[in-house]
Amino acid sequence: MRSLTYKYRGARATIILHEREMRRFLNIWREAKGKGIILPVTDDSSYKSLEALLHHVLRASRGYIIWMCQVLNLPDLEIRKTPGTDTIEAEADDYLEYLLERWKFPLVDITEEQAHIPTYTSRWKVEYCIDSMLEHAVMHPIRHSFQLEELIAS
Repeated sequence: MRSLTYKYRGARATIILHEREMRRFLNIWREAKGKGIILPVTDDSSYKSLEALLHHVLRASRGYIIWMCQVLNLPDLEIRKTPGTDTIEAEADDYLEYLLERWKFPLVDITEEQAHIPTYTSRWKVEYCIDSMLEHAVMHPIRHSFQLEELIAS
């Protein structure tokens, strides 16, 4: 990955950061699981359990790269679906490696201009350029790592 040549080095940097933060999240998730952390009660199905949270973070990562490829009219990556909450813990390592491998190549040829102009409407109805979606993809596991770290510390 570090030796891949990207036309837009900002894409390279955020993809590397995304990989690092996804791995970090999984490690923190495992620590929370080992300590028996219970997530606060909420109506949001992504937070019903630690398994649901892990599924949410992995599924979101899958969704970000698929969305970017779609709006840029790049080939469909055909990324298999995220394992369900009943098997996610056992399959997390393999699925994360598979997913991160799919992230490495699709954006190697985008230019800085393509990364910034135009913007596109996300599935949750927020406007993003490619660069901002890449940054969002980095921050998403960071935010959930922070959430788990606070629960572990309390």
